[in-house]
Amino acid sequence: MRPFVFYNPTKLYFGAGQLQQLKAEADKLGKKVLLVYGGGSIKRSGLYDETLSLLAEAGCTVTELAGVEPNPRLSTVNRGAQLCRDNGIDWVLAAGGGSTLDCAKAIAVAARFEGDFWDIVTQKAAATDALPIGTVLTLAATGSEMNAGSVITNEDTLDKRGWGCPYSFPRFSILDPKYTATAPKDHTVYGMVDMMAHVFEQYFHHDALTPVQDGFCESVMRAVIDTAPKLVEDLGNLEHRGTILYAGTMALNGVLGMGTLGDWANHDMEHAISAVYDIPHGGGLAILFPNWMTYVLDDNVGRFKQFAVQVFGVNPEGRSDREAAEEGIRRLREFWNSIGAPSKLSDYNIDDSRLEEMAEKAVIRQTIGNFRKLTREDVLNIYRMSL
Repeated sequence: MRPFVFYNPTKLYFGAGQLQQLKAEADKLGKKVLLVYGGGSIKRSGLYDETLSLLAEAGCTVTELAGVEPNPRLSTVNRGAQLCRDNGIDWVLAAGGGSTLDCAKAIAVAARFEGDFWDIVTQKAAATDALPIGTVLTLAATGSEMNAGSVITNEDTLDKRGWGCPYSFPRFSILDPKYTATAPKDHTVYGMVDMMAHVFEQYFHHDALTPVQDGFCESVMRAVIDTAPKLVEDLGNLEHRGTILYAGTMALNGVLGMGTLGDWANHDMEHAISAVYDIPHGGGLAILFPNWMTYVLDDNVGRFKQFAVQVFGVNPEGRSDREAAEEGIRRLREFWNSIGAPSKLSDYNIDDSRLEEMAEKAVIRQTIGNFRKLTREDVLNIYRMSL
């Protein structure tokens, strides 16, 4: 285990009725709010009206930024930041899924930054401040409700990158399973793939003496695997929604990755795909991850065997370590297929015509990842395996 520092300042309100806490939080943060949301699902679910009512009770004036994209764009961030400046906004409230939350984080930082916000994303400049951020989550997926991370797409350059800073943690996040129950099946499936992928990125490492972290990761993965088939058959079930909602938060709030060096190459590879083709992030991860696992298997067969045995219950008796590991990868692919996730780039009508371009975007420097450091040629090979 490596030395580490853990920091997470987000206050989490989880469970039925927790939206009522919004008024008390608004009283602390100020009277001028920018409400950020996506395509209007919060209006259909009733969350929009409930949120405005509570903010009105708190004496807040609300400015709205609607229409945040599934892969939030730099232009939307800049538009939101300008709204904050023009209206003297005190704090930003995101109501939606991970894309809305990611966009709100970027807006909050950009509003307090005098330069080009993309310079922060590309690490040419550092954030020094941000408006306070609150969130009300409507989709279990990214874990953005309890971390500082955000992913933004520059639509002019077709570049999609993750970023984060100490100022982009939400001050509070409200998670009521009720507000995720109207998420359609495909969004629900993509969200569950995404949270599993977050666990994978932290689980597949070469650090020794991590039984606690391993147990945390394996527990979250097993919970998703057990619950996902039930949820896709009963999308309105609040008990299953609650399990998945909590799993998504725990998958990426920093707890699982303490003391280890995670990988994250699959996220870099997927960001390049969805920057060019604008496909769902979870769909891209479902395509890539089993192929990456096969590609890097020999770097640590024992780790993949442990995954197969502890997560999918593969019986190792009578099998070599490699055979057990390969069975675990096969079962992952079968599981994701069984709940409706894609398995090939061709499922999104993606062919080999832009693989070189995507590989160039994925590998900004010489290599990506840590489990195995992948070159552009490695990335191209994995893309080809994924066609």
